[in-house]
Amino acid sequence: MTQCTELWVDRINLRKTQIVTREIPELLPGEVLVGIDLFGLTSNNVSYAVTGDMIGYWSYYPAENNWGKVPVWGCANVIASHCSDVVVGERLWGFFPMASHAVLLPGKIRLDQFDDVSVHRQPLPALYNTYRRTQAEPEFLRQFEVERCLLFPLFATSFVLYDYLVDNKFFGARQVLIGSVSSKTGFGLAKMLHNNPQVTQRIIGLTSGANVAFVNSLQCCDEVVIYGNESHIDTTVPTAYVDMSGDTRLTAALHNLLGENMVESIMVGATHWERRGAVGQLPGASPTFFFAPVHIAKRETDWGPGVVMMKAMKAAAEVAQSVQGQMEVEWTRDVQGLTILWNDLLDNKVSPNRGLMGSLL
Repeated sequence: MTQCTELWVDRINLRKTQIVTREIPELLPGEVLVGIDLFGLTSNNVSYAVTGDMIGYWSYYPAENNWGKVPVWGCANVIASHCSDVVVGERLWGFFPMASHAVLLPGKIRLDQFDDVSVHRQPLPALYNTYRRTQAEPEFLRQFEVERCLLFPLFATSFVLYDYLVDNKFFGARQVLIGSVSSKTGFGLAKMLHNNPQVTQRIIGLTSGANVAFVNSLQCCDEVVIYGNESHIDTTVPTAYVDMSGDTRLTAALHNLLGENMVESIMVGATHWERRGAVGQLPGASPTFFFAPVHIAKRETDWGPGVVMMKAMKAAAEVAQSVQGQMEVEWTRDVQGLTILWNDLLDNKVSPNRGLMGSLL
């Protein structure tokens, strides 16, 4: 039997963790066992924990009692298989727990991917059930494993947000505000908007003073506004707000400043997760939570199956390449170090130019 090491997080108190070591039972018919040898850690994982009960992130890899396993994007090798169509030695990319190993039940198997069809996953958003079989993918994707785990899911979300705004003609907005623009999803969106010559809207990033130099180095915003200086924003033009921070006080301040000129307000991330809360009735468009799979499903109908995600992966690769020299990748390969990084993410202590990678294998 294989011994598995996992990091569990208290679903009520996210700073409380426990290290769990357990024996993985014998595989059932159709199951495969994978060894997870690398995964990325970003503020996105904090968002998964914060919204875990609302969206179902805790349910992909259930734990006992009030404990949960925070999902991460990673790469893994199939090390045992009771599925004739997925063989030992295959390389996978997808949604895994913070753990050394995981058991999957492949179904809907294609040359380039399969879904985990476990019963407990069927009510969950299908996007996160898909595992890419990377040996069938283009060479350019296979060369970017670290970037793919660390950046691609975030930049893919950036692309879906970008496409959502473009598809809706920016809701009539003439400027786009991006809260916590130093976050990877934030600056990914800013870059995609800024780099498209057909986008005439001004891109305004909001960030802390400590992150201004980093954001300016990316050359993705027409203007950078430091938190506390929101009054510098032009309130006379229709504005769309994309909130990566989850800071409801900031959301309220911007709505009250812009009034009816706040024509769209999207809640995406939770980099400032402890400042979340009910926003109440605010002037302008009602803040709404952006759930990427909904827009992806629309584009699946518009463009055909798989097209939107291939576009997202291509856009993600382009942004990842453009910032390669501005990010420093750091590795942790023990569960105690992973616990420290998790708390650093919770406390917003990870500077935007750090790329955190982990492995418990």
